[in-house]
Amino acid sequence: MIITPLSVDRIQDVHKLMELGEPYIRARTPSDYWLYAHLFSSTCPLAVVDDVLAGAVIAFRSQDDPADVYVQDVMTHPDHRRRGITQALISRVRSQAQAWDCRRIYLTSEPDNTAAHRTWTALGFHNVTGDHEINGISMTSNFKGPGRDRAIYQLDL
Repeated sequence: MIITPLSVDRIQDVHKLMELGEPYIRARTPSDYWLYAHLFSSTCPLAVVDDVLAGAVIAFRSQDDPADVYVQDVMTHPDHRRRGITQALISRVRSQAQAWDCRRIYLTSEPDNTAAHRTWTALGFHNVTGDHEINGISMTSNFKGPGRDRAIYQLDL
């Protein structure tokens, strides 16, 4: 497995990979991925196995609070799951965040995405206490706008 920053030549591959994440991940436009490749590539690692895109993370360092890195999307191709790809990608983001002296990496998840909950807790993230629970997962009401409750996961650095 090779971990490499998002680059323009991989945009179409990333777009196709993210489409496999429905309903929890929404593929962005090629223009969005171009922007990520040019402005945020150090926190948008790709996992390549035998020249095939096996996984990707899209993450950003906050401009408003530079101590934070937000992970927008994490996707591993179904044919490559349970091989340490997500762990390797998050590890790359973590290394970059630590190099910047960030204090946390955080992300959100849908209330019914129990597979994501297991993944994040296995990788050392904790479910941030919200204002209610669904199926034992703490949720924050309206985190991403009216009616868009989310579970928040945080990895302290």
